[in-house]
Amino acid sequence: MNHEIVESFSGLVRDKSIDKDILAGIVEDIFGMMVRKKYGLDAKFDVVVNMDKGDIEIYLERQIVEVVENPATQIDVESARKLSGEELEVGEEYVEIIPLVQFGRRLVTTAKQNFTQRIKEIEKELIFSEYSNSLGEIVVGEVYQIRNNDLLIMHNKNELLLPRSEQIPKERFKKGDTVRGVVKEVRKNASNPVVIVSRTDTRFLERLFELEIPEVYDGIIEIKSIAREPGERAKVAVESSDDRIDAVGACVGMKGVRIHAIVRELNNENIDVINYSDEKSTFITRSLAPAKLKSIELDRENGKATVTVEESQVSMAIGKGGQNIRLASKLTGFDIQLVKEGSEYDIDLEEFKEELGEELYNKFAEAGYSTAKEVIDADMEDLIQEIGAEEEKLKEIVALIKKEYEEAEVDEDEDEDDDEQASEGTETEKSAS
Repeated sequence: MNHEIVESFSGLVRDKSIDKDILAGIVEDIFGMMVRKKYGLDAKFDVVVNMDKGDIEIYLERQIVEVVENPATQIDVESARKLSGEELEVGEEYVEIIPLVQFGRRLVTTAKQNFTQRIKEIEKELIFSEYSNSLGEIVVGEVYQIRNNDLLIMHNKNELLLPRSEQIPKERFKKGDTVRGVVKEVRKNASNPVVIVSRTDTRFLERLFELEIPEVYDGIIEIKSIAREPGERAKVAVESSDDRIDAVGACVGMKGVRIHAIVRELNNENIDVINYSDEKSTFITRSLAPAKLKSIELDRENGKATVTVEESQVSMAIGKGGQNIRLASKLTGFDIQLVKEGSEYDIDLEEFKEELGEELYNKFAEAGYSTAKEVIDADMEDLIQEIGAEEEKLKEIVALIKKEYEEAEVDEDEDEDDDEQASEGTETEKSAS
């Protein structure tokens, strides 16, 4: 019976990767509990567990006395002589090996339950520790269940969770598919720890670069920053520590073979790889490519950059739905504001934030509208599609912006006329003098 028990414990060592010494300690504690329950808290005993030989021995030590007052710590001389077969005397110590069958079925069952509970707790700690040490690393698992669009993935016999929010949009998996993701978070739970895996996290893209591009893995090329809109587009800024190696060229690979492998993994997400620069103006210029910029004014203290472009370059700089300028802002860490070169009077849309409300203002900004003129000149059907508001509501907003814009424009013109008249008066005075 002892051998069977230890063999089952040894199986746990193999299957769960539980340390032998830790397991032996648990076994000793559990059997010690059994001894105390049967013989009392005062009992003197020793539990010896040999995991290699598959053996458990429980030694109970009692003093030999004439009259027994405490059976847990004493034994009468006649019983001691009979059990040992030796001529023992009063005052000596008698050590008895206790067979497990003496503990009874109920006590053994309780011990098994306690043991199972302790093992579960250790398993939870091992899982938590294993994946906590793997944060930001890629894991590969198999989809074994789909629940409310969340994927349950089996990895090394552990269940990982890939929530819908961490999946790339329009990406679909079925049971049995192999999935790669990065370990994003590990949460402690009443049952097993919850390991959250992500395919939308920027670290997933970074790890894919390390897998596909040896120079990145070796540290010759460093990824300085990443900006992503998962499944749509990403910008990656890279820098080479070796002047002989072109960072962008190495990342793209011959005929784009390296970057295409990453694009396929990310459900055809477009990836722009650009050279990083410590010079912020240069970095911003590269991040807004393919648009050509005329000038950049930096407000380093407030983290803002005002970029001037020709009218023909505006749409390229902004990108579809404002995507290009949004990603460039994330990549560089600057709030980039676009200004058309030689454009007529305009008002920043932020001036209407109070009238629009936070939510509506953000929708306009996300769609790439940054000034009053852009909203006024926009096609109503485009606005309805991009902002997602009702036509009547949008007409009211456009009318409000247009009214304030025209009033402000008149005031601006009057101020310019006053300045011109004042200037002419000054010139007249100078001539007269």
